[in-house]
Amino acid sequence: MHLPSALRAGLAKVFVYALLALFLIPALTYGFTVYAQRDQDANFVAGISQRIDAEKGMPPAEKQARKDYYRSNPPSTICDNTTPEAQDYREALCERYSDVWQFHMARAVSFWTLVASGVLLVAVLGLGALAFADRTLQYTSFVAGWRLTTWASAAALVLQGAMAVWLSFWVTAFFFHKYSPKLIIVVGLAVAVGVFVAVAGIFKRVQSDNHAVGELVSEDDAPLLWKRIRHMAQRLKTEPPKNIVAGIDANFFVTEAPLTVGNHMLTGRTLFVSLPLLRILDQAEADAVFGHELAHLRGGDTQSSARLGPKLVQFDHYRHAIRSGGLSAVVSPVLDLYRTIFEIALARDSREREFKADRIAAKLISPAAIAQSLVKIAAYAQYRFKIEDELFGRNERHDTTTLGIARFVAQGLAPYAASDDFLDAMKTANVPHPFDSHPAMPERLRNVGMALKEQDYGAIAVRAPAATWVQEILTADAIEQRLWSDYEQQFAQDHERSLAYRYEPATDEERALVLRYFPPVVFALKGENTVEVSIDGIRTSADETTVFWDAIKALEFKESSFGNALVVTHPEKNALGLGAKTSKIKLSGLTKEKDQFNAVVGAYWQRHQIMRAQQQQPQEG
Repeated sequence: MHLPSALRAGLAKVFVYALLALFLIPALTYGFTVYAQRDQDANFVAGISQRIDAEKGMPPAEKQARKDYYRSNPPSTICDNTTPEAQDYREALCERYSDVWQFHMARAVSFWTLVASGVLLVAVLGLGALAFADRTLQYTSFVAGWRLTTWASAAALVLQGAMAVWLSFWVTAFFFHKYSPKLIIVVGLAVAVGVFVAVAGIFKRVQSDNHAVGELVSEDDAPLLWKRIRHMAQRLKTEPPKNIVAGIDANFFVTEAPLTVGNHMLTGRTLFVSLPLLRILDQAEADAVFGHELAHLRGGDTQSSARLGPKLVQFDHYRHAIRSGGLSAVVSPVLDLYRTIFEIALARDSREREFKADRIAAKLISPAAIAQSLVKIAAYAQYRFKIEDELFGRNERHDTTTLGIARFVAQGLAPYAASDDFLDAMKTANVPHPFDSHPAMPERLRNVGMALKEQDYGAIAVRAPAATWVQEILTADAIEQRLWSDYEQQFAQDHERSLAYRYEPATDEERALVLRYFPPVVFALKGENTVEVSIDGIRTSADETTVFWDAIKALEFKESSFGNALVVTHPEKNALGLGAKTSKIKLSGLTKEKDQFNAVVGAYWQRHQIMRAQQQQPQEG
């Protein structure tokens, strides 16, 4: 599998970060202890030599022998010296928690942490290679890698955290002969929080929620379709789907994972069919798509995904918790490295599975049928995305009763298929799918032995089918009408909310829409004073002034025993021209609601920034 240069660069970056995460703190600790012990040994030997030389009555030969002994057995080595003659020396210097004992332990722990980190890195790379080498071992590889990296990252955080706390004392104490209790406390608390996040995340269980928007199609509502699916499954010698779900998404898929559809929790094998796509595919082309999906069932692809999917979700949630857990983020590159390697292995396997499923479908129905279905599905998906993107980009509110996304697509697909934009898009198009990363369509066409000319794509995309499977689903029209109605209503709501971020506003109608989502919010201050956050800015009743959003470059909430305040950094320079101008919005009395205040200010400030950025872009009418 050829890795794109961007992916190779990303993998190299993750690998470097993983090296730093595993080796930086232990290496710094080891290097510091070696340096400090060498200095301590030299000072000790020099001091003990002076005392020996000052001994009166001791023969010169004995003095030299004693000095040679201490030079050969400096304090840095005495904790490991178990000889009887070194017992008094060892007990005097290597008492538990003494300076010598601490440096001895720090050196040993950091050294073996470096060794363990090397072993962990080799294990991660080995498990990643195992996922590449044998698809049947991917699940075992991932579970082993998941357990290993999560527990190892928690252990690394404990060990490296202890080293960081130790260094926060000894580095300043050794070089500057003083230490900062605040620094030690801050580092210690950060380590404690990070360790808690890492360990708690291991035991946290994440609910995997697979859902699809659609409705069940019973055998009574589509007897011929069910019969056809079962017949094809029989020919492929695989168990047929237990459920058929019809929806309006621009894809087909099968799954063996539990799937929520409306109020139903479906188990077993489920086939999802797209009603809009079934309207443009003739029965042979649709059969080829069904054959492709059934091939995934026969090959164990869906069973593997059903087992592996929840584990991937759990692992990704753990990675997110580690990244957002403060100091715990330092070990996240190790998790990212394994996840990246495994994802590349999954992508390669997915690519091979898609090619194999296409070949099976071509053999089951015909190469032409699967090729034409790929063109039609890709064309519909490309154009529908284009239409929805254009509709969402408009700056006028949509009326849900007249939105008609399906109508826009149906009416505009033919002109789009005849355009130069269509050919450019189809050269890199892939067939949409909710679970797998599919190869580009031209590669899939070559895989089934079809050499379609690019200039023929448009004619294939708009070729009207003689007979479709939609005609055999009695409830198809009603299902599609309900789903499109719900979809367009949600689309219009999402679009309206986006307008609340885009509008300045410039008209009364626009202002009314923005205020629906961003009404003025008033917070009580000391006495009868208030502070109001609105789409215009932040206004305080005490001085009846408003700091407008355009006059704000940055905001910082400052807590003080004399009264909280919001420090505003303005775009312009201060009076001396030496820095940005700042001012304070006094918030005395704002205590219990400070978090809510900060959240509201952040949301309204973000809205204003998005609105100004939107104004810099070309507008669509």
